[in-house]
Amino acid sequence: MENFPKYYTRLFNGITDALEALGEQNYVKAQDILVRAQQEAEELYLEDGDEEEPS
Repeated sequence: MENFPKYYTRLFNGITDALEALGEQNYVKAQDILVRAQQEAEELYLEDGDEEEPS
């Protein structure tokens, strides 16, 4: 199995959770999940970028 970046995995899992909420017709919950996943994925992406910069 490939090792995907943490931000990709976080976003993918958030989308999966949001789709489940949409299936339950819980639109507010789905929106909250997507916003949170987007914010957390962005933070993880920025953290990964900081680690890759040369010292």
